Order: sequence, then structure tokens, then C-alpha cells
Amino acid sequence: MSIPVSAPPRVRDLIHSAPDGPVPVVHAGPHAVYVALDGRCVGLLGRDATQVPCGLRSRIRSFASWTCRSAYVAGETLHVDHIPLTMGRAVAVQIPMLGQGTIPRRAASPATEAATPQAVVVGLVPRSVATQVTAVTVGQLLGRGPGLTPLGDDVLCGWIATHRAAGVPTPEIDSAVRAGLHRTTLLSATLLDCALHGEALPELGRFLSAVGTAAEPGRAAELRAVGGTSGAGLLQGARLALDDLVRTRAKSEAGAA
Repeated sequence: MSIPVSAPPRVRDLIHSAPDGPVPVVHAGPHAVYVALDGRCVGLLGRDATQVPCGLRSRIRSFASWTCRSAYVAGETLHVDHIPLTMGRAVAVQIPMLGQGTIPRRAASPATEAATPQAVVVGLVPRSVATQVTAVTVGQLLGRGPGLTPLGDDVLCGWIATHRAAGVPTPEIDSAVRAGLHRTTLLSATLLDCALHGEALPELGRFLSAVGTAAEPGRAAELRAVGGTSGAGLLQGARLALDDLVRTRAKSEAGAA
């Protein structure tokens, strides 16, 4: 018996390069199982799980009947409960690149701003962080909040991925995030690394592609509904990034005038 799964390219490469041997199970729930592999978190995702960019996607309905006590790599294949996960097709997790100037020309609509749970972020981190992300405030966001993916990290993921979608480099933020990855959970650190590589949830990509269109409010609501607070944090980070991109463009145009 084996379980067919589809794999993001970097996850496939990680498993193929991993030495044979046991790997720890770091979380097991009804919809997803996560293991630690070479300093990263790799998920086995059920059909109803949040489709994180570091996960192997399957059609399994529930892991409730699994013991999820053991996992190991053997012959370039990850096994969970002694069941091999057979990687078939590759799944794209890169956030879609947006058209030239699409995002930098405009911020999110009032409907998206109204749907953004800014008060949630303010309740966990200093108020200044809820209005702008800088290399200094990265330290006030990293690891802040409960759960496998603290809310502050979700905000950073949304901010970074939005800049990647717009093709705008953020070297100072990237450096600050990489330097602080040890301060958060393994899953959250892995998702931040994914964002730095331009990988994100499909809901975030769909929201960014809808900015400035009639579909934006619906895509914002779809993103916010992801997980407990993960989608809310991603939406907050994306909105802050959109604001930042608009400010940067305005300064550039003013300097060129």
C-alpha cells in the first residue's frame, strides 16, 4: 500500500536529498501531519487541509485513524506510519507574478481594508507594527501569537509574498527575517522561508490577482477564512505591502518629476 501525493518542487528535492532514517513527527491532526526534515517542516496534507507550500498534497479525507507515531525516509521516499508516500506530479506553489505596475499603482480597496483584522494584530504586537513593516519591526512580529503559525509570522509572510508577486526586492526585511527564524516554530519558519522564495497559499495569490477588480472583496474574504488567524494575518500583511508599494511608487515618481 502506498499513498500517491503531489509535491512542490523544493519539497520533492528535499525528500530526494534526505538520508535514509527516522524523522520526528512534530504535529498530527485530522487534516494534516507534519514532520521535521533537515531543518524544515514537511506536511502530508489531506484534501481539506490548508494547502501550505511546504506540503505533500493527497486525497486523504482524514488522518484520525492513523497513529502518526513514526515517520522515516527510505530510498528517497517519505513514509508515515510505515506507508510510503509516492510523489507523482509536481504542484506549483509560486505566487503568480503580477502585471508590470499592477500592484505598485494602487492599494487594496476600501472593502479589503474593512475586512482586514487590524485590531487583532494590534492586540498582539505594538501598534506601530500594524501600520508598517520595517527591518526594525520584524523583530516585534516574529514568533508573536499562539499556534503553529503565530499571527505575527503570518503578517510577515503576506508582506513578503506580496512584494515577491510585484517583483520588488526587500533585502533588509529578508535579512532580518532569516536572522530571526530560530525564534518561531519550525512550521512557521518554513513558511517564512517559502515566502522568501515566492511560495505562498493559493488563496493569497488569488487575492492579489483580484486587487482592483470586482472580485477583490470575495477573494479577501476567502483568504481571511483560512485557518484560525492565518488568513487574517496574511491579509493584513498583504494590505500593508500594498500600501508600502504605493508609497514607494509615489516617492519614485515625485523624485523623477
